[in-house]
Order: sequence, then structure tokens, then C-alpha cells
Amino acid sequence: MAKSFGAWAFLIGVILAVVIGLISGGEISALWTAVLAVIGLIVGLLNVTDKEVTPFMMAGIVLVIASGFGGDVMKSVPLASGVLNAINILFVPATIIVALKSVFSLAKD
Repeated sequence: MAKSFGAWAFLIGVILAVVIGLISGGEISALWTAVLAVIGLIVGLLNVTDKEVTPFMMAGIVLVIASGFGGDVMKSVPLASGVLNAINILFVPATIIVALKSVFSLAKD
């Protein structure tokens, strides 16, 4: 049940990030920032199993770096900048949660 909820949270989060990014024109409100961040936390907590940690971290780190730099570079194209920033808002909390879970797992062993 939690796994399917996490999968739905991921799908809804990505779609919402794209829509919010397109609508916002680069300026994402505090409410939508909070919504995306909470969905990111849910994705990090429920959607990544122990065997998926390494691939998720690699993809998450690349996505956060690329969307962070891309959002800055694409400021002259507000739609692209908004989408990249919204994706960053979604994936930063998810990546941090998965990294913390991985560190705790290593410390536990």
C-alpha cells in the first residue's frame, strides 16, 4: 500500500511540478513550493527501497544539479526556468530523505 502511494506521489509530483512550472513563469508561490516539497518528502520516504537507493541517488543528484544550473541558465526563458525550478523543489527533499535513509542504514549495519 505504501509503495503504491509513493509511486502515485511521484507521478503526481512530477506532473504537478511541470504544470506549476509552466503556469508560474518562473515565480513559484510559497504555497506551491510547500506542496511540492511535501510531495518530495513523501516520495523519499515511501517510494525508494533499499536496492533502489543507489540508482535513485545518482539520478536524483544529476537531476538536482541539472535543474538547479538549468533554472539559472534558462532565466531568459521563463517557462523552462519555472519547470526546472519546480522539479528542483520536488527532488531536493526526496534526495535528502533517501540520502539520510542510506546513511542511517550504513550506520545500523
